[in-house]
Amino acid sequence: MKYLKTTILIVLCACQSTQVSIPKEPEIGPLGEQAMISTAHPLATQVGVEVLKNGGNAFDAALAVKFALAVVFPRAGNIGGGGFALYRMNDGTIGSLDFREKAPKAGGRDMYLDDEGNVIDGLSTKGHKAAGVPGSVDGILKLHDKFGSKALAELIQPAINLAYYGFTITENQAMEFNEKREDFIEINGADFFLVKDEGWKNGDTIKFVELAGTLTQIRDRGRDGFYAGIVADQIVKEMQRGGGLITEEDLNAYSARWRDPVTSNYRGHKVISMPPPSSGGIAVLQLLQGAEQYNISEMGHNTAQTIHLLTELERRVYADRATYLGDPDYYDVPVDMLLDPTYNKERFSSISLKKKTDSQDIKEGEVDVIESVETTHFSIVDPDGNAVSLTTTLNSFFGCKVYVRGAGFFLNNEMDDFSSKPGVANQFGLVGGEANAIVPEKRMLSSMTPTIVEKDGKLKMVVGTPGGATIITSVFQAIMNVIDHGMSMQDAVNATRTHSQWLPDRILVEERAFDPAAIKKLEKMGHLIERREAMGRMDCILVREDGKLEGGADYSRGDNYAEGF
Repeated sequence: MKYLKTTILIVLCACQSTQVSIPKEPEIGPLGEQAMISTAHPLATQVGVEVLKNGGNAFDAALAVKFALAVVFPRAGNIGGGGFALYRMNDGTIGSLDFREKAPKAGGRDMYLDDEGNVIDGLSTKGHKAAGVPGSVDGILKLHDKFGSKALAELIQPAINLAYYGFTITENQAMEFNEKREDFIEINGADFFLVKDEGWKNGDTIKFVELAGTLTQIRDRGRDGFYAGIVADQIVKEMQRGGGLITEEDLNAYSARWRDPVTSNYRGHKVISMPPPSSGGIAVLQLLQGAEQYNISEMGHNTAQTIHLLTELERRVYADRATYLGDPDYYDVPVDMLLDPTYNKERFSSISLKKKTDSQDIKEGEVDVIESVETTHFSIVDPDGNAVSLTTTLNSFFGCKVYVRGAGFFLNNEMDDFSSKPGVANQFGLVGGEANAIVPEKRMLSSMTPTIVEKDGKLKMVVGTPGGATIITSVFQAIMNVIDHGMSMQDAVNATRTHSQWLPDRILVEERAFDPAAIKKLEKMGHLIERREAMGRMDCILVREDGKLEGGADYSRGDNYAEGF
């Protein structure tokens, strides 16, 4: 059940070297001869592994894992949100499914503004009006309908059992429930079942009996078990109770969209990622095109020079994100331009390796805050070599904090991912423009970045993470950690991460081992450094040179767990 953890002692030199000491003995994640799954929770991973052992494929396992996470990881695993799925078949066929939430038909451009045109604080993040039309159930069912081999009833039953009979929570989960106590009370009342006077603690048992009922409806009726009938009625009644906008018509009209992935090359590897309305795929490919112009390996891992370069690349790419990206069904996103090597060579030509560029010189804007976000990702490779990279979200911890009475799940607060007012940042410090303005039935822009990497026409990596704005930079760094720095998958996941996003004009650095001399050099170059406890919780898979599958799960930042066979 637990990783065999390698004890690693990192010695930070007191000298002026900017190189962080790299452990001589790498930590290797769990290995599998045939298959591997990495998710945010051990119980979800085990559910998926059992599906594969019983003859299911990656898409069967994805459905089982998705619904299991809705139970055991309620802050982000969900049926009340949305997400993206990227896949690669064993014959090299690739594709993606967009099941991002949509704005309700009653929504509109100025729905979060007061009479003077100012954004009303908190209206797009907490409470009923913050929720977009959920896409998770439609999306995972569509994916399974097209590629799955096992019956829905067989695959969803483990999640029903977990919800009805209960499971023990981890220390992290107890802390999360306790931290959100006041929000739960504010939105759902003092008698809400996740509110305990004595607080939650590690090892407590929790049951989601109402959720078991909803999952049973989906098991027996498929899509109509959520978007019609009793569950849809419960969602609509919850909206009416709290002034939300989602209607029966919104639910009935929702449909996930198949889309062509975006691709590019990086040092002999083909990188495949999610197209818009994800901003992550284009951003990661732009970043890799910029990094390829430099000898990252020679520059060193997490040296001042490398972090400076990554920051300069990131501030330009995030400025492009704010300007050009939105829902392609409503806005003509210039994908070809943004992925054109000539464009990116010119875009990055103003970078100096000796001093920082002021973000205000790249594009005007003003941001004061960037906050945390909760999403979850899982990666699967089955015995036939099919791969699924799937990221799903409620946006904030427990979304808008609205728990649908009788149905047993939280709704998202994805409406905050629109530009409530073009040029004004959302809760994560991300600025958007006209391309991401609110329009009824439009999908909001996302940072989710499920990604797959090939080498010589064969599967190489399956990568992804939660983390809001930091998803893009975490995926970017994980890919470079393996390709440029030769790390194992587990070491690439464990490595200290940094993040910059144009605005706010600063570099975030995790509170982990990091050479203080590198920090000093970055500050001398003009960078503002801020510490963060953690960024992202990655779940990745690497196909090693010997053909074995290595899981890389972020157990040091969360409860993530990988297992193979």
